[in-house]
Amino acid sequence: MLKAILFDLDGTLANTDPLHFKIWQEILQTYNKEIDHPFYKTYISGRQNPEIIKDLIPQLSIKAGEELADHKEARFREIALELQPLAGLLEMLTWIETVGLNKAVVTNAPRENARFMLEVLQLTERFEFVVLGEDMTAGKPDPAPYKYSLEQLKIKPSEAIVFEDSPSGIRSAVAAGIYTIGVASTHEPSVLKAIGASQVVNDFNDLPMWAKIKSLLGTEEAVEMTD
Repeated sequence: MLKAILFDLDGTLANTDPLHFKIWQEILQTYNKEIDHPFYKTYISGRQNPEIIKDLIPQLSIKAGEELADHKEARFREIALELQPLAGLLEMLTWIETVGLNKAVVTNAPRENARFMLEVLQLTERFEFVVLGEDMTAGKPDPAPYKYSLEQLKIKPSEAIVFEDSPSGIRSAVAAGIYTIGVASTHEPSVLKAIGASQVVNDFNDLPMWAKIKSLLGTEEAVEMTD
């Protein structure tokens, strides 16, 4: 029986990847590196900053890399003041609260960015449980963040659903044994399915998605919320 729904943050609660792409494009141009959207999706989307910087700008020292990461995230917060929740998200959160399911955010985003995004989206009070990849032994695609979430909620993998938009996030959730729904805000549905997503949606109004939730919860209420 379904007991919890877990959400990634970037690209899942809101479509933030266009902003991240713009900033990484600006940064990498200063190192004479040009990137396009396919490059971004393959080498940047869903990954943690230390890994990205180590792979793409290996000449930087650890300290310089940390300073660059801080600059990148500060720049993101400057231009992300008008983020909007993905369509249907607020209605889904209301439904989750009404039927008494647990919910959590599980993200690779840096702590300050996670706090900032939840504030801008006016979701801080709706997510009391936030799991940060930087607090784990390893971030996504390692399953550690999702395994930790299950442990803290005292539930089995079969009692949860995950919403994820990135390959690294889907790999993390699938490796933790959780039914994973891909959100096609950044990557093509075929890509998300190929790496393990059981379903793919464009937003939280998807009717087949609600049918699956209904089947796991064993109630008609899930479908009624979409009427």
